[in-house]
Amino acid sequence: MREQYTLDFSESIASEIIQKYEPIEEVKQAHQMSFEGFRRYMDSSECLIFNNEYGHVYQDMTHPLTDYFISSSHNTYLISDQLWGPSDLWGYVSALVKGCRCLEIDCWDGSQNEPVVYHGYTFTSKLLFKTVIQAIHKYAFLASEYPVVLSLENHCSPSQQEVMADSLLATFGDALLSYTLDNFSDRLPSPEALKFKILVRNKKIGTLRETLERRGSDMHGQVEEYEEEEEVEQEEDGSGATEPEPVGDFRDDLEKEEQSKRVIRIPLFRKKKIKISMALSDLVIYTKVEKFKSFHHSNLYQQFNESNSIGESQARKLTKLAAREFILHTRKFITRVYPKAIRADSSNFNPQEFWNVGCQMVALNFQTPGLPMDLQNGKFLDNGCSGYVLKPRFLRDKKTKFNPHKVPIDGNPLTLTIRLISGIQLPPSYQNKADTLVIVEIFGVPNDQMKQQSRVIKKNAFNPRWNETFTFVIQVPELALIRFVAENQGFIAGNEFLGQYTLPVLCMNRGYRRVPLFSKLGESLEPASLFIYVWYIR
Repeated sequence: MREQYTLDFSESIASEIIQKYEPIEEVKQAHQMSFEGFRRYMDSSECLIFNNEYGHVYQDMTHPLTDYFISSSHNTYLISDQLWGPSDLWGYVSALVKGCRCLEIDCWDGSQNEPVVYHGYTFTSKLLFKTVIQAIHKYAFLASEYPVVLSLENHCSPSQQEVMADSLLATFGDALLSYTLDNFSDRLPSPEALKFKILVRNKKIGTLRETLERRGSDMHGQVEEYEEEEEVEQEEDGSGATEPEPVGDFRDDLEKEEQSKRVIRIPLFRKKKIKISMALSDLVIYTKVEKFKSFHHSNLYQQFNESNSIGESQARKLTKLAAREFILHTRKFITRVYPKAIRADSSNFNPQEFWNVGCQMVALNFQTPGLPMDLQNGKFLDNGCSGYVLKPRFLRDKKTKFNPHKVPIDGNPLTLTIRLISGIQLPPSYQNKADTLVIVEIFGVPNDQMKQQSRVIKKNAFNPRWNETFTFVIQVPELALIRFVAENQGFIAGNEFLGQYTLPVLCMNRGYRRVPLFSKLGESLEPASLFIYVWYIR
């Protein structure tokens, strides 16, 4: 097993493999393996590219919540576009089954004093708030036992906020965290300490100490009002006309922002009064929402239990202009990045650029397949699909000098070699006529972004053979993902997507491995796969 880099291989393990995969009894009794037995072994899960050691929770889960990337969804109730599509409980169920740990719930006043969930001021359909949280309660901990955060976009009147609070308490019971844990009155607890807990993320009145002093009191009918400073951004092209930005794939985002530099941005501010029911406010403990103003302001005034939501456009500017400050901010405070409002088609941005600066909650539209969700699914294969992945040390260290836009001086680069050998029953295998090619892509810090492409094998999707070797030098492998994409070459309409697989670079097995392929929707295309050889050194 030298070629497979199996260090703990022994005679007893070899015997187990023979007993498990060898179909011919005489060969099995002779402690040997036939070609068919060997083929079955190579086709098994034991020879997949993903290392099974990372298929369970293996990381230290006792760090504070800020130290983890957290699988997060945007407008989870939507299963189509942002303007006309239906709201459906399946949005929450499917996200939770995938290990998502932060769900968004947009809450509005409904008839008969029943709060509803939908995308406000649009034609999307409505769900009852109580049925949403009942569905969440049923599926919250099927895929992962670690805490679920309910990020409330709260537009309800105080009376219906009270209904929400009562529903949350009645549905989740003791699982709803409505008090500080022992030893965590002045710091964030860990995922381990919050196992099987539901956290409410919302605006909050007062401090945690004041909340604890009111514990046991009936807060129904108690309403507080506070002023929030809201920024209104007006864009003018010199004529006073507003210039909308088109919706598109995230690959075009940088180009659009370069074009928008010609636009004069005039920040306007207005005061907005918000009424908060104290019954709902007191359910917010470790995930209070606080408006982000600046890194300097947060460093001076933000409390440990306060988190920020930052739109993708603003977050992208901050990653470019103040990456180190952004990293120091995310080291201390949970930061959620969400798609800009003009993504009416529910398209997604590239989450990698925000993981690079340590943003914990990078919220995507889970209903929209494509490259961003491939990266999301690949990222959270790690640590047992638990929805929590420990950030690298350089994103947790208060003395960090890491900057994703610069090659780290004290880094430990990885040289990765992939030999693409062949393909197995690639779709559309029933036609057997696809002109197949494979693209191997690396996603990570900007200097590590690269891709290489194989030659085209004409009219063979059943068993194409390439025997090509690709080499990548990855400066920050701790943040890198690798994506394998099989395509059918097309000259008129472009290449046709056949299948893909994405995983963290450091979760790869070495040796001869099989890469399972998945559809755009994330469904397994078994037995479609790629056969490769992996070798890397650091």
